[in-house]
Amino acid sequence: MFDYKSVGLEKEDLQAMYKWMDLGRKIDERMWLLNRAGKIPFVISCQGQEAAQIGMAYAMEEGDISSPYYRDLALVTYLGMTPLETMLSAFGKRDDISSGGKQMPSHFSKREKGILSQSSPVGTQIVHAVGAALALKMDNKSNIAMTTVGEGSSNQGDFHEGLNFAGVHDLPFICVIENNKYAISVPNSLQYGAEKLSDRAIGYGMHGETVDGNDPIAMYKAMKEARERGLNGGGSTLIEAMCTRMTAHSSDDDDKYRTKEERDELKSLDCNLRFKEFLLEEGIIDNNWLSEIEKEHKDIINQATKEAEKAPYPSPEETYTHVYEEGSINNG
Repeated sequence: MFDYKSVGLEKEDLQAMYKWMDLGRKIDERMWLLNRAGKIPFVISCQGQEAAQIGMAYAMEEGDISSPYYRDLALVTYLGMTPLETMLSAFGKRDDISSGGKQMPSHFSKREKGILSQSSPVGTQIVHAVGAALALKMDNKSNIAMTTVGEGSSNQGDFHEGLNFAGVHDLPFICVIENNKYAISVPNSLQYGAEKLSDRAIGYGMHGETVDGNDPIAMYKAMKEARERGLNGGGSTLIEAMCTRMTAHSSDDDDKYRTKEERDELKSLDCNLRFKEFLLEEGIIDNNWLSEIEKEHKDIINQATKEAEKAPYPSPEETYTHVYEEGSINNG
């Protein structure tokens, strides 16, 4: 782990980081159980990427704008989406703040927390975040806009268009590639020829670096420096966070394209387990503290699940609300 004291963090900060990482993991695990029980339709997991997400989130400030991608459950939970709001979305209930129960799970959105809504096509959130960064610069705001993508999205046209525009205009913009080594079933070796995706930054005239995404402290450092750079006239930043995808691509995916050796190795690469062991070794937490956190998170998630399950579904009449042209279901 990176030296936390050298970046201005205290033991209490590391405890808080682990709490948020664990909460994200526990919500994710509950959603898998609900899916396998036939209660929610779909899960696309954050497991293995919590360290990167909480590390970057911990460096953000109120007023910053985020344009996340579908694996960012831990990130958006830290930024202000509650477990209940996540569960309402997973169940497709009327009170889902992201879409009123119309969108697939993991299409996060919370306007008052600066979390932009997203589309299903990968990479489209990049240009949205760049546009937000331009607005922040034009309004002389002391905030940044950031987006996250999987490494697969870095091969889409929106990635080039967005980063090129951000580089040309020296925007307070940060793009984090959460590189979990698979674009669904396609390994990195068949996705790109470069050694590091962060090397692409030089072509856009911005700073780029590759970071251990399993280390939340290293991610915090990279994000904090990127934020300061963007606000002090240093332009945009491209961060490649090397992560591990602990699950199949989604609840609808067969993970057989990974070898048995790869799947067996996953537990040893678990960022939550790694960070927990580090905190125990450093005496920053103990088993009693862990037991209290586990109980607290279990109670929170049980309550959120219970409330979401009881909440009403949208009515058929609501099918045509919040679309381009609102009308009646009986219009013919």
